[in-house]
Amino acid sequence: MKSHEIDYKIKGHDIQFVEIELDTNETVIAEAGTMLYMKEGIDFETKMGDGSEPDKGLFGKLLSAASRKITGESIFITHFTHRGMGKSQVAFAAPYPGTIVPIDLAAMGGKIIVQRDAFLCAALGTKISLHFNQKLGAGFFSGEGFILQKLQGDGKAFIHAGGTVIEHELKGETLRVDTGCVVGFQDGIDFSVQRAGNLKSMIFGGEGLFVATLRGTGKVWLQSLPISKLINQLSPGGSNTKKEDRGGLLNSLLEQ
Repeated sequence: MKSHEIDYKIKGHDIQFVEIELDTNETVIAEAGTMLYMKEGIDFETKMGDGSEPDKGLFGKLLSAASRKITGESIFITHFTHRGMGKSQVAFAAPYPGTIVPIDLAAMGGKIIVQRDAFLCAALGTKISLHFNQKLGAGFFSGEGFILQKLQGDGKAFIHAGGTVIEHELKGETLRVDTGCVVGFQDGIDFSVQRAGNLKSMIFGGEGLFVATLRGTGKVWLQSLPISKLINQLSPGGSNTKKEDRGGLLNSLLEQ
């Protein structure tokens, strides 16, 4: 299905939102709960599926919903359609502070891979599906980076990054990143999760137990402030509790 052609404006600085302009009968799909406002003529409907395959039967829709459940997202996607005349607007905001990145999927070869909570909204016709990392080993233990989402299509899609977004263009290079800082990458980039150094570095380094390695040619999007780090710093005890926990873990290991 060819994606609807939509116009947009990204507004704000540190805490951004995207305003989508729709012509009559144009539709944008969005993650549940992300709508900020909608103007006259906009109608919305919550559906089980992204609408990219209108002929998909009930079984296909259930499989799509199940895959979204695995990623931790809502099984429903909201469809916003302009039913009036002329043009109208609907706006979407992410659930935490950060930057919105517009992606032209056609210019990206029709496909990108993103972390499970990065998708914000997209033109109708964009397919959202589950993407399993081929290198499963460390993914089970890293807690991040194992289950990813795949966005496919030829239209506009919008992803969200916590804090500031950093874009890298890899040219046969290797980039090692904190697992939580990976927002997305172009199809063809090799993504794996590896142990972060030796035992001492893993426990006292403060960089987590695992790091993500991205290798190949294409674009990579990173975020400076993953929501998991923000939550940890705001929780009682913050980083001090983490250090105490690491010390206790090391003592336990040394006693064995």
